[in-house]
Amino acid sequence: MSEHGRPVARLFARTLFDGLSDRPAHDRLITIKDGMIAQVRECPAGDPLPPDTIQAGIAAPGFIDMQINGAADTQFNEEPTADAIARIAAGARQGGTAHILPTFITAPDMDYRAAIAAANQAVERRSPGVLGIHLEGPFLSPDRPGIHPPRFIRPMTDADVAAIGEAAGTVLVTLAPECQDHDLVGRLARSGALVFVGHSNATAAQINTAIEAGISGVTHLFNAQSQIAGRDPGIVGSALMRAELAAGIIADGVHVHPGNLAMAARLMGNRLCLVTDAMKTLAGTLTAFDLYGTPVTLDEGRLRGPDGTLAGAHLAMDEAVRNAISMMGVSRAAALKMAGTNVAHALGLGGELGLIMAGRRASITLLDDDLHARGVVVDGRFY
Repeated sequence: MSEHGRPVARLFARTLFDGLSDRPAHDRLITIKDGMIAQVRECPAGDPLPPDTIQAGIAAPGFIDMQINGAADTQFNEEPTADAIARIAAGARQGGTAHILPTFITAPDMDYRAAIAAANQAVERRSPGVLGIHLEGPFLSPDRPGIHPPRFIRPMTDADVAAIGEAAGTVLVTLAPECQDHDLVGRLARSGALVFVGHSNATAAQINTAIEAGISGVTHLFNAQSQIAGRDPGIVGSALMRAELAAGIIADGVHVHPGNLAMAARLMGNRLCLVTDAMKTLAGTLTAFDLYGTPVTLDEGRLRGPDGTLAGAHLAMDEAVRNAISMMGVSRAAALKMAGTNVAHALGLGGELGLIMAGRRASITLLDDDLHARGVVVDGRFY
């Protein structure tokens, strides 16, 4: 896929999910100008289309992946550069993802500063689809490391808050609030960063306190976090109950049982967001790699470390949408919202992305009738 794409003036969709209605529209012509949607109007089947019109079976608001560690044989932690981010974004586009938050996981000391510099450069040069950065760690709980190297997990400091404040675009930080200074969490949230709970053993009471400090979401719901217990709802129960919290969820049928996927969809509605948590094997050729000394192997669609610990996912966003329909029992409209509209709102970008209507950025995912990605339009350019 070209880094620059080709400009789109018109897009005809036989079926259009606009992100607002629960029912699709049909035979819609979308006019695009200067990277923005200028008009959406009905164009009856059989009417002649301008010769430069791109045609799609299904058009939906551009998918947004707020948790993607790698793709196209590229891992952000291994290569924290703007060029690496561009390759990851291109790999993600093969699964219909228009926008990403490249995700840098737990690393030594303040190594994440190189990732911030790379993401800042990508945002500055308007690398297609790059919104900013997601730092997943190192401010996690040593009791819930998952595949993150426990030796690098540590509490957040004043210096960290200052360094993260240098990040451009949309900034998401996943942390364990019970392991952090409450005032620092509040300062981080007030600085403009979005703060999610993840890799955490927090109690419901600690989550309530964290919400007061500005935490607004949960990373990979059900995974590496406190579960619902008889005497404490934990993080999972808090996410299901608290209207202030959005949540990402990995709908691959491996990370979360289909019954739990369905429960989350029923209880959370528009607060639930699909994420891939993809690693470098997505849209790549590799089936094994090393993560800070831990070998990771792809086997039957699962990425695992030597002890069986799940190590991210081998999942594209269009597959996650199809899984949401089959495993959660939701409609096509609801599943597509989970991949785009809901994520835009969770990231505070609902005024720009997540809807196909005049005045919004022309970021659209194109799919066939079976919901396999056939291309994306990112800010008015087709890839």
